[in-house]
Amino acid sequence: MKTVWISTVCLCLTGSLCAQSTNYHLVKKTTIGGEGGWDYLMADPQGSRLYVSHSTQVEVLDLKSHEKVGVITPTQGIHGIAVVPGTTIGYTTNGRPNTATMFNTKTLKATKDIPTGKNPDAIMYDAFSRRVFIFNNEGNSATVLDATTGNVAGTVELGGAPEAAVSDDHGTIFVNLEDKNEVAVFDAKSLAVKHHWKLGKGEEPTGLAFDKPHHQLFSTCNKVMVVMDSQSGKVLAEVPTGSGTDGAVFDTSTGSAISSNGEGTLTVVKEVKPGKFEAVQTVTTMRGARTITIDPMSHHIFVTTAEYGPAPAATTENPKPRPAVKPGTFMVLEYAAK
Repeated sequence: MKTVWISTVCLCLTGSLCAQSTNYHLVKKTTIGGEGGWDYLMADPQGSRLYVSHSTQVEVLDLKSHEKVGVITPTQGIHGIAVVPGTTIGYTTNGRPNTATMFNTKTLKATKDIPTGKNPDAIMYDAFSRRVFIFNNEGNSATVLDATTGNVAGTVELGGAPEAAVSDDHGTIFVNLEDKNEVAVFDAKSLAVKHHWKLGKGEEPTGLAFDKPHHQLFSTCNKVMVVMDSQSGKVLAEVPTGSGTDGAVFDTSTGSAISSNGEGTLTVVKEVKPGKFEAVQTVTTMRGARTITIDPMSHHIFVTTAEYGPAPAATTENPKPRPAVKPGTFMVLEYAAK
């Protein structure tokens, strides 16, 4: 594993001015290596770990140094990772076998294999209900687990293909429905679906971020971030983003929602005055860096990608071939605001 350090200097007049800056910049680039694709990654500040999905395993890195701690296997078709704060329990979603893996965060050993719905994808822990929610993209449902035992507590029939989800920490879960261009809203304890809210002009929503104090959802759709009132479902704004948009996070230190775009950019969106949302910065990343996580303690942002070679020649069976990933180039990029 190779790490490139990039020195930075942050100059500001006051701490408050520095906190309000949205000048995100690269602070570290680390090559992990290996082969295969990737999906979600997750920062765990309590455990000082960065969990990164990578083909058939989870790469576990030290959150600060990026040094490799180990791997979690077997996780065929790994998508997402969640950990339960205050415990040594974590979970992965495995798209190929339609399972979740319960693992020990200290030993990184798998402890339980849990059947889910079809193609489990996004995953989240909800502190209010003390449950883990697994969103089955092709199953149009969520498998609900007791966080401490891994036992299935129920299923939510969502009526569409779920992607990323967030909690209001008071018993309500919001989740994007990719094929319906909606946000579904359900109760974390009763599992009753309460609303299906349309995303205006937003199509194929994937990433979802949440400004809890201001009750604002940020849904990353195809080349647009839709801002929605989380209490009424009213669409507040539609802000253009880069192409290949996938993930989203909200940075409380800058009051910004950030989308990760597969074209190789981050789009930073902010409420510049009451009711007016704008893209205030476009950050250059690398092609393929479409998923994102944020460390809620340091407020640093992480994305993963790799270098690409030329696309193979088109064939009748594959008229639009994708460029191949160069083996050994899988990497993590870390960003911070000045």
